[in-house]
Amino acid sequence: MFDGFIKVAAVTPDIRVADCVHNAAQICLGMDRAVEAGAKIVVFPELCLTGYTCEDLFWQDLLVEEARHVLHQVIFHSREKDGLFFVGLPWEKGGKLYNAAAAIAGGHLLGIVPKHSLPNYREFYEARHFEPGCRKVEWVDYEGCPVPFGMNQLFVCKELEGLTVAAEICEDLWVPDPPSIAHALAGATLIVNLSASDEITGKVDYRTNLVTGQSARLVCGYLYASAGEGESTTDLVFGGHSLIAENGVLLAQSRRFSNEMVCADIDIGRLRSERRKMTTFTGRGQEEYEKIAFHLEVGETRLTRWIDPAPFVPGGREDREKRCKEILMLQAMGLKKRLEHTGCQSAVVGISGGLDSTLALLVTAKAFDLLGIPREKIMAVTMPCFGTTDRTYTNACQMAETLGAALREVDIREAVSLHFRDIGHDPECHDVTYENSQARERTQVLMDIANQMGALVIGTGDMSELALGWATYNGDHMSMYGVNASVPKTLVRHLVRYYADTCGDQKLSAILLDVLDTPVSPELLPPKDGRISQKTEDLVGPYELHDFFLYYVLRFGFTPRKIFRLARIAFAGTYEDETILQWLKKFYWRFFSQQFKRSCLPDGPKVGSVAVSPRGDLRMPSDACVRLWQEDLKGLERSIRR
Repeated sequence: MFDGFIKVAAVTPDIRVADCVHNAAQICLGMDRAVEAGAKIVVFPELCLTGYTCEDLFWQDLLVEEARHVLHQVIFHSREKDGLFFVGLPWEKGGKLYNAAAAIAGGHLLGIVPKHSLPNYREFYEARHFEPGCRKVEWVDYEGCPVPFGMNQLFVCKELEGLTVAAEICEDLWVPDPPSIAHALAGATLIVNLSASDEITGKVDYRTNLVTGQSARLVCGYLYASAGEGESTTDLVFGGHSLIAENGVLLAQSRRFSNEMVCADIDIGRLRSERRKMTTFTGRGQEEYEKIAFHLEVGETRLTRWIDPAPFVPGGREDREKRCKEILMLQAMGLKKRLEHTGCQSAVVGISGGLDSTLALLVTAKAFDLLGIPREKIMAVTMPCFGTTDRTYTNACQMAETLGAALREVDIREAVSLHFRDIGHDPECHDVTYENSQARERTQVLMDIANQMGALVIGTGDMSELALGWATYNGDHMSMYGVNASVPKTLVRHLVRYYADTCGDQKLSAILLDVLDTPVSPELLPPKDGRISQKTEDLVGPYELHDFFLYYVLRFGFTPRKIFRLARIAFAGTYEDETILQWLKKFYWRFFSQQFKRSCLPDGPKVGSVAVSPRGDLRMPSDACVRLWQEDLKGLERSIRR
């Protein structure tokens, strides 16, 4: 439960049609297995106490009375169980029968939620036996105790802030206006669905899309338990296909025709973070809901969910290539509009033979193609200085020529040396002045050439560098349009790789692959034995870690403690805990101290869910205090040392 995680389970028991005693025993066994697995919210299928396929046996008083009687056994069994359980059964009220879900916790029946949408078409005829449930909550008697009955119930956990559970039943999800919409607007972060969805060809994909889509639409966790083997096969087959989704992502699903339990970890903190940013979730209709408290033991959820070490990069090759193609187009379309608006027919790109300038040049070439402007109108400028190596210089020149851009070389060694003399700087002192003087000289050259040509200077810096402030203020920090401003470093690599794989030019592909194989470096310090001596990741840390941190800091606002916990899982076997913590501390220090650079960023297109533009995603004061985050990190440091 720490850090907002809660483990949930969907259980399909082995039932017998109309054998309530047997079914109750199987449900109790399912409760035991789920609790043993660490699950705190457990859902069973629709009408599982009797079986969904009882048909006209639902008109038999004995069956309805027996279901109500054995419910007591299930409730009693929950006394020593730490969890909230939902069990399906027929429930009689006011002389009418309802298809209902019983919410159970700690030996108590917390509420009865009736099904509203009764399918009465094709193979379904529920309206023959059941009455549609009402939203308004009334109170009914169960063994001398008043129990809320109605659809508008929210089950609120007192120990985990934000864990609010609501229920709907099978067809309720398949209709145009599912009850879960109102539930979510009223505050539910986890929707449970007790279902008896039969299997027909092709239905599995539709069902999966429906559940994952609803979780995305409502920004919630969705726990779907379906009836399986044991139901009557007189006319239908039930596969026990259970699903767990979170905000559009399928976390787990059971095998069909296996009657198994499936578990997953829902990140309630992540859902709350998402909703806080959305004006859609206003708490509308809360006054129409009955809120029922339930309690859970406080403890750490043992996480079994997969944590992606590269959250900005799709894992599958097909998805990754599709994403890369889309991002390159977004970048190019952003630049295309800026060129059209300014009337510029030419552009200036400073190329170093590194990843970022390579991507910027590729994007510029694509934008010129879209506009029908010859690529020779692109001026690729290489500006060798003290740290330039033959490898990067050669790649830069050959790349420009292969792409058909104009190439211009401006050696800035003499200009920078003169600048050192003017300001009285010892050229043997390789400090920040030594480095930044080169970066600012390069920017001046680019700006002045652009003025000569009536062109735009295209920025090359990526989002990871901007997040860390790894840019020279008014040096490579500045341009007239920054095409890479919202592309993280880990994704830059894949974009260049995608271009190399799909460009159809063997020579260009070979150049790009060599660029990918070159260490990331600003090349501001003299090389050693002709090789790059200044490797960025040795100084600021691994970009794969920083991009991971950046994603969870900006996308969800997680605490350092939670990000560290996720990073330990994502990078297990790659980085030691101490290493992760070291660079996490560095990340926060740089992220807060370098905001002033991001406050005056050039324009650039947003291409993903996270960006650092001061006009969009990150409106952060430049003098914000980092103390709170550092205190959280100190607590982590103490726990690691122990």
